[in-house]
Amino acid sequence: MDKAPLSFSSKVCLLIFVTSIFFLNFLSRILPAPLMPSIEKDLGLVHAEAGSFFLLISIGYCSSLVGSGFLFRWLTHRRIIILSSIATGIALLIVAVGKTHWAINLGLVLLGLVAGAYLPSGITTITSSIRAGNWGKAIAVHELAPAVAYIAAPFISELLLKVCSWQGVLAFIGASSILLGLLFLRFGRGGDFKGEPPNFTNLGILMKQPAFWIMMIFFSVGIASSMGVFSMLPLYLVAERGYDRSYANIIIGISRIPPVVMALISGWISDRLGPKRTMKYALIFNGVTTILLGIVPDGWLLFMVFMQPMLSACFFPAGFTVLSRISSDNVRNIFISMTIFFAYLIGAGLIPTGMGVLGDAGQFALAISLTGCMVLMSVVLFRYLRYEENQNS
Repeated sequence: MDKAPLSFSSKVCLLIFVTSIFFLNFLSRILPAPLMPSIEKDLGLVHAEAGSFFLLISIGYCSSLVGSGFLFRWLTHRRIIILSSIATGIALLIVAVGKTHWAINLGLVLLGLVAGAYLPSGITTITSSIRAGNWGKAIAVHELAPAVAYIAAPFISELLLKVCSWQGVLAFIGASSILLGLLFLRFGRGGDFKGEPPNFTNLGILMKQPAFWIMMIFFSVGIASSMGVFSMLPLYLVAERGYDRSYANIIIGISRIPPVVMALISGWISDRLGPKRTMKYALIFNGVTTILLGIVPDGWLLFMVFMQPMLSACFFPAGFTVLSRISSDNVRNIFISMTIFFAYLIGAGLIPTGMGVLGDAGQFALAISLTGCMVLMSVVLFRYLRYEENQNS
């Protein structure tokens, strides 16, 4: 734990800092989505190959979630946050300057590898610095990062594509991530303690908990209905529904504005309804709207593009609150790492790749609706989710 409690102003600064780092971390991983029509055309890719971009990032990301646990033997959470931010920027620069498919693929795996180190340390730093009763609100602020990134990615892409190539867009975000990491190195506080590295004992305890496997499934479908659908949505609208690329990106960006409002109040919702009920309602809504996104006629499509992500921002603050309450401070990083390891590989890697394969067969709409069915089916597991809350702060 930190040697001395942080002041209120320090906690606010810490929350702003780590949320900003998480924003660029998340933006880096979803930025290929709005750029994908340009990348496909430039590199001559088919939809399955485009979907594999996200699988490569997921492979690196998931490997990092497991491997980064061993860094806790030598590095504090603060230093891991700094290292992840700077290295994420470097990885984006490698992808930007890559001249061959092999170089780009290597850069994408590296991007996932270094970006994945952030999340366990980021969440642990926040929950160790802020009273447990305020975790829902604090994590909700932290989850503004992906909500805003979903808006920013299409607009940043379209704005910068007017003056540079898709490689230039990646290079700009990479340089920004490096700069923010250096600023946190100079001014950031919090997280000045080491986590528990994984071992057979704590991993054995984790694997025996039914709550772990259930939460892994919930996060898998939660990520699939948010990041997974977002990753392939520009291609779906352009390739199967006949939208212009710029128009599709603008619409997708605008559609992500309401979820930011939901992210702002999701902490309050989670604290009032309870995180478990909040997760359940969010997944039911996400499942139904994802199914409809794939089957509605063109006249209703724009409406569903706006509705589908509406409550996705409510799932993750509640989900991370449950993960934090299930685990104690010293092993929280392991619990989060292993949960997101499986969930990200499935929800942000395998499912988008499967969407791309079905897209090449002319079945993009079916792929999206099947994703919604998986989300909806997962809700039956809530009756089996049992845990004793750990409220250590």
